[in-house]
Amino acid sequence: MKQYEFSCGIDISSQDFTVTMSKNPGKVLSGPSMFGNNLAGFEEFKLWIKEHNLPSKQLILCMEATGVYGEALCYFLHNLGYSVAVEAPLKVKRAFQPDGHKTDAVDSLQIAEYAIRFSDELKLWSPREEIVEQIKSLLSTREQLVKQRTASKNILKALERKVISSKIAMRSLHKVIKNLDNEILNLEKEIEKLIKSQPPLQQTMSDLKSAPGTAMLLAANLLTITNGFTHTMTARQIASYLKICPYRHESGLSIYKSPRSKKYGPSTMRKLLHLAARSVVTHDRNFRKYYLRKLEEGKPKKVVLNNVANKLLKVLCAIIRDQTPYNDNYKSINPIFLNNA
Repeated sequence: MKQYEFSCGIDISSQDFTVTMSKNPGKVLSGPSMFGNNLAGFEEFKLWIKEHNLPSKQLILCMEATGVYGEALCYFLHNLGYSVAVEAPLKVKRAFQPDGHKTDAVDSLQIAEYAIRFSDELKLWSPREEIVEQIKSLLSTREQLVKQRTASKNILKALERKVISSKIAMRSLHKVIKNLDNEILNLEKEIEKLIKSQPPLQQTMSDLKSAPGTAMLLAANLLTITNGFTHTMTARQIASYLKICPYRHESGLSIYKSPRSKKYGPSTMRKLLHLAARSVVTHDRNFRKYYLRKLEEGKPKKVVLNNVANKLLKVLCAIIRDQTPYNDNYKSINPIFLNNA
């Protein structure tokens, strides 16, 4: 990543955003200034940047990831040709002392300082492909409807166990569940329709679904993570992003914990990989053989399932890399044996 001489920290909310221009950590060139989080505010911000007469190639605009609040501004700045970085809020906060004031102006200054100090580590933001963004929206909506359906089923189950209940309430819940089932099915059909509209995408999805335990939802979520399979992410990088890889925790001779995965990460993809792991250890002979062997060695069941999820992720990434369907009889050959052949 290149070094930038100037940075602009952007603290954004639903209604407005505050910006601070900085050259060196602690040296403010301009700001804090506030603009509306709308098209009119974006145009005012554009003029504000131009007033400083800074070389655009030496300027980085950095903001924290705030979901949809900053998405429109990212597209606006990216279309103008500016370098934009979107960083995790926790990563920015950990770079500063927790004491002191907490205001939008302070936050924008901290983000500007962070962008200067860690400019060599920033990853520039770029928009996803349109079809990938559509599929991501459909998957997110489907996940929310699934949660609503589960909640409705739980309420219905509780009402069925009551001694005195209301038939009207139960009938209403049955209708809600039926409507949710139809909407979820419609969303899945729309996802498949979008995928079929892109033959190369459809072929890769077909190859992925040839792997054991992999259905449309798992393949589609992997599609959104890799931006339509255009980002060459390794299985290790994706596992780190999903927080399913084990992390060591040790220091000196007194502190040692067994390596373990984090308890957070993208919940939908983690869930789908876990369900896929449970499926393959039951129905696939190769994965089940590994699963039983590790259980006999005394490994905890959750640890083994997490290992299986990582193995399955490696298989899926290999399928994307080689653009070939899953081969159940494939045998990996150590390069050492090839050199000695």
